[in-house]
Amino acid sequence: MNYPLSPAQLEALRRLDACTLANAIETFHERLRNEGFMDNSVHCLFPRLQPMIGYAATIKIRGSAPPMGDDPYPDRTDWWDYVLSLPEPRVAVVQDVATRPGLGSLVGAVHMNILRALRCVGVITNGSVRDIPAAGTAGFHYFAGSVSVSHAYVHVVGIGQPVEIGGLRIRPGDLLHGDVHGVQSVPLDVAARIPEAAAKISAKEEELIALCCSPGFSLEKLRAAIVRKPL
Repeated sequence: MNYPLSPAQLEALRRLDACTLANAIETFHERLRNEGFMDNSVHCLFPRLQPMIGYAATIKIRGSAPPMGDDPYPDRTDWWDYVLSLPEPRVAVVQDVATRPGLGSLVGAVHMNILRALRCVGVITNGSVRDIPAAGTAGFHYFAGSVSVSHAYVHVVGIGQPVEIGGLRIRPGDLLHGDVHGVQSVPLDVAARIPEAAAKISAKEEELIALCCSPGFSLEKLRAAIVRKPL
């Protein structure tokens, strides 16, 4: 997979809020408007953090059934090497495929700091996370289905495979953006052009909002402005 974006281009995307980004992506007709984002089963645990962007490092775990060993950490660490094979910034994308997703958490204080050392900026999972204060203090993004007190029997069962979280299918290396509104994928073939499209949309929206807030507001003026500057 080709990763054509420069640090400056990635930063321009990261600065966009998720709603503006979604509006801009729609203008390229790369996908249907009801595709490309996670549903509300995945929650942003730190809504005050600035938006997150990074390339997906995908793994699969199970946490409800005992693994072969009895170590309190996952029984394999080769997935750390896989994470490093992806370009920065990285996002750990963890699908819990257990019959009870989220019973145990892979990412807590220790693994959160391991992931930070691997230049990950956040984790996305349909399962659970824990050690919430530590992650919040570190500014590490948590997007999760739930919170758990325990790591239970979490063990890694798949590395670098497509996963599905919150209704969104994610391939290794997909570019993901997340903020208080949720997580969505960013089509790489148009990613460099998205900030310009977003700026145009924001300018149109600001004009309409200014009209709505003005003393001279009327429905006639609003309808005329929408015809003149369609969103």
